[in-house]
Amino acid sequence: MTKLKIITSTTRPGRKGASIAAWVSEVLKSHPEFEVEVLDLGLINLPLMDEAAHPRLKTYEHAHTKKWSAKIEEADAFIVVLAEYNFGFPAPIKNAIDYLHQEWAYKPMGFVSYGGLSGGTRSVQMLKEVVTTLKTVPLPEAVNIPFYSKYIDDQDTFKGDASLEKSVGLMLQELKRWAAALKPLRS
Repeated sequence: MTKLKIITSTTRPGRKGASIAAWVSEVLKSHPEFEVEVLDLGLINLPLMDEAAHPRLKTYEHAHTKKWSAKIEEADAFIVVLAEYNFGFPAPIKNAIDYLHQEWAYKPMGFVSYGGLSGGTRSVQMLKEVVTTLKTVPLPEAVNIPFYSKYIDDQDTFKGDASLEKSVGLMLQELKRWAAALKPLRS
């Protein structure tokens, strides 16, 4: 069983990433080979990095960091539901990544990005550079959702179409392969 963490990237009121993460989680119910947990940064509410020691040392002082570390450590793979703000990734996801170091290593990361015309692709490209420094393997297979608001109903529920679900399926195949291939490096 592959332990997959879906991480949202925004924390602001009115954000839509949580709705998209819920949809991805729902799609994953038809993939029993994954044990899924959504890590909503809006609910986790990490402050701006407040650890005195460099994350590489893994000598965390604060309970919120220790809890975040344990969640990321136990994962075999990640999907980041990634917004695009001003042609880049949102600050909360960078902060969440920067809290840790070793916990990210040798794990694949897929992206479900959303935005306007670009569907969040510029955000993904920028974040890939960041995560490779931590020995995380970003996948080329991704789900990009341009004009995402057309998929959100009056109850704030995201409802992807068959094309988006197919993209999720292709990304999941690769996440599973890479998680298995990288497992010996995590031992």
